[in-house]
Amino acid sequence: MAEVLEKKKAADKKVKTNKYDKATYLTWFETMYRIRRFEEKTLFAYSQQKIRGFCHVYIGQEAIAAGLVTGIQKEDKIVTAYRQHGIALARGLDSNSCMAELYGKETGCVKGKGGSMHFFSAEHNYFGGNGIVGAQIPIGTGIGFAEKYKGTDKFCVTMFGDGAARQGALYESFNMAMTWKLPVLYICENNMYAMGTSVTRTSNVHDLAKIGLAFDMPSETIDGMSPESVHEGLQRAAAHIRSGKGPYYLEIKTYRYRGHSVSDPAKYRTKEELEAYKDRDPVVMIQSKIISEKIATQKEVDAIIDAINIEVDNAMEFAENSSYPVPSELYEDNYTQKDYPYITD
Repeated sequence: MAEVLEKKKAADKKVKTNKYDKATYLTWFETMYRIRRFEEKTLFAYSQQKIRGFCHVYIGQEAIAAGLVTGIQKEDKIVTAYRQHGIALARGLDSNSCMAELYGKETGCVKGKGGSMHFFSAEHNYFGGNGIVGAQIPIGTGIGFAEKYKGTDKFCVTMFGDGAARQGALYESFNMAMTWKLPVLYICENNMYAMGTSVTRTSNVHDLAKIGLAFDMPSETIDGMSPESVHEGLQRAAAHIRSGKGPYYLEIKTYRYRGHSVSDPAKYRTKEELEAYKDRDPVVMIQSKIISEKIATQKEVDAIIDAINIEVDNAMEFAENSSYPVPSELYEDNYTQKDYPYITD
């Protein structure tokens, strides 16, 4: 009997070492595995020329998307840059419409008109990827202004890469947001390379969290290879912003396993550096934790894997069987100003 009680105490102690419940860990794993599988299939379709144009995959950075699912509310807004398939999927856009958009089909999330860099869904409070480096920063600041104007307790997550941290629009936006105490969470996804140029070659300031300090903006650096760390950082930031104290800035250090885009061989970094980060693969690490700490069974994890594999395979079939937009669609969904002085001659 004493031996049984000791085993129970040991088991209880083991459970208490997990900071979050089973549902949270499985949500993180499901989110990250869906993104990983979707992006792998995207690369495959691109190699077959079924997807064309610019294409930037999120492989390696999935823990950030996972943390976003649990760290903020669905009513909060998100705007980001061009490496954005994973963020869109985490936000709730379905695999079918996302894959169809990559194929340029009319069933895509923006009817095949946006492609890889321009997903959008007002329904999911997802205000898109943006192809111009740093252009989303003032847009996100404006969305935050709208939330303050309407008197809500929501904010805009405004995401950008380390390269965009050099843009003048960032400094103008930071200044305005702090002056007016706008509800904006600025996130720098620092994957160390702006296209093919390292942070150390483009700035004297290598700790990018310091940028916010020039404006007295609360700022911190967190580990972007861990969904737990991302979740916790987002919750601290959210509490600050919702209390009416204004913006918050997170530098989330992460790493992309692929090149800047599909066409980038990434020769500017060493194989040793890449392998060192792969040893911290967030998808592998969270799966291992779930199994080793008995948060869930292997059978439960395998069920998630199998379901997502089928989901993404079906998404590719859906995209391939969908039609391209008809030419007349070019004139739909455009905004015009009725009294604009157009030149008609």
